[in-house]
Amino acid sequence: MGDRRYPIGVLSRETGVNIETIRYYERIGVMPAPPRTEGRQRVYDEDHLKRLTFIRRGRELGFTLDQIRDLLGLVRGHGLTCAEVKAMTVGHVADIRRKVKDLKRLERVLGDLAAQCHGKGVPDCPILDALSATPGAMASRGMGNGAIAKSRRR
Repeated sequence: MGDRRYPIGVLSRETGVNIETIRYYERIGVMPAPPRTEGRQRVYDEDHLKRLTFIRRGRELGFTLDQIRDLLGLVRGHGLTCAEVKAMTVGHVADIRRKVKDLKRLERVLGDLAAQCHGKGVPDCPILDALSATPGAMASRGMGNGAIAKSRRR
């Protein structure tokens, strides 16, 4: 297993990670720099493939690069316990739930705006009016509490 070598293009295809992203991960220290040939080309091994697959899957699940660093044990210099990984994952799930709640609020606000729009080919449009309204005017329409702003900040 340990002696298979991959040029960066093959590693990219095998993992589904863009070549520039692989280089970026090396620059920020999430991926260890591979050895190079005499021609200065990067040559990756199975460990690089596994780590890059781990990083890609972590990113697909919404973990930040800092969280992935923690999961890889790079920050602390040692492996995490299962309890630490669970705590990090539970926190991440809580963040996802907050984002879902904000997205549902955004869906409601946009749905309400769309329902107020007559959709005719005239210059006055309730959606455009609402987008340019002050926060106080939005609150008087029942769309206050910064629902749009809160959803966009996350």
